[in-house]
Amino acid sequence: MVERKLKGVCFGEILFDVFLKNKKIGGAPLNVASRIKSLRGDISIIRAVGNDEDGRELITYSSSLGINASTIQVKDEYPTGLVNVILDEKGNASYDIQYPSAWDKIEVSKEYIALVNEADFFVFGSLASRDDVSRNTLKQLLEVAKYKIFDINLRAPHYAMETLLDFMNAADFIKFNDDELYEIAINLKSPFKSLEQNIKFISEATKTDRVCVTLGSHGAVLYTNQQFYYNCGYKVKVMDAVGSGDSFLATLITTLFTENNPQKAINCACAIGAIVAQNEGANPVIKQEELDEFLKGF
Repeated sequence: MVERKLKGVCFGEILFDVFLKNKKIGGAPLNVASRIKSLRGDISIIRAVGNDEDGRELITYSSSLGINASTIQVKDEYPTGLVNVILDEKGNASYDIQYPSAWDKIEVSKEYIALVNEADFFVFGSLASRDDVSRNTLKQLLEVAKYKIFDINLRAPHYAMETLLDFMNAADFIKFNDDELYEIAINLKSPFKSLEQNIKFISEATKTDRVCVTLGSHGAVLYTNQQFYYNCGYKVKVMDAVGSGDSFLATLITTLFTENNPQKAINCACAIGAIVAQNEGANPVIKQEELDEFLKGF
C-alpha cells in the first residue's frame, strides 16, 4: 500500500528579490512550497505573474520543482513582482515591495476552489491581502479550506489591522515573529507584557488553537493544545535571513501533520531555519545529514 502524501496549497506572492548585486526567485508562498516539496509533500501554489521575462522564468522554475504550473495566472496588464531587499550588517532584511504587481490581482476560479477544498492545509500570508482582488479571492478560498495557516508578515505600509484581525479569526494556526506578536497584541488591547501571556491572549481572542512565534537567533515558541513548546535556537553565522522563516514554517507544518510531535516539530523547524540563514538565498538544498547534525542533543 502506497502512503498518501501530505497535500497542501499555498496562496500569494511569487516574485524576484532584488539585492544589491543580483536578484533571486522568492516570495513567501513559493519559499514555503519549495521546502514542503523537498520534504516530500504534495504542494500547489495559487499565484500570478506578469506576461514578461521574469514571469516566464518563475513559471519555468516552479515547474522544475514539480510544483503544479496549471494554477498560475498570467497578467498582461501587471508586471511580475519585484522586491528590493536591503540587508544590514547582521544579514537582516528590509523590503521595498513593488505595487501593483501581478500577484495582487489573483482571480478566483472553480479550479482553485476545488484544489483548496481537497487539500489537508491551506497556507496564506498577510502581504497577499493588500489588494482588493487577491484579498477577495483569498476570502472565498478560506471558506472551503479544511485547515487554515496564517503566516503574518507585517511589511509597512502593506497591511491594515482590520484585515489582519479578520484573517486571524478565520485561521486555525497563526505564525508571527515576536515584534509582530506584540504589535498586534497591543492593537487588541492586551493587558499583558510577557510573550507567553500574549500568545495565550491572542489564541483565546481569535479562537486559534495553534500559535507559533519565531524569535530570530533565539529560536521559537509553539503553543498548541494549551501547552508551550520551546527551542532556544542554533548559533550560526548568518549569510542572509531571507526565506529562513518560510522554511521554518514549511518544516513545522510538515512535521506536525506527519508525526504529531510538537517538540520534534519546533526543533526541526528551528534547525532548518538556521541552516537557511547561514546560506545565500531563500531555498538552499538541505541534506538530511546536515539536519541531523543540527539536531544532536535534542
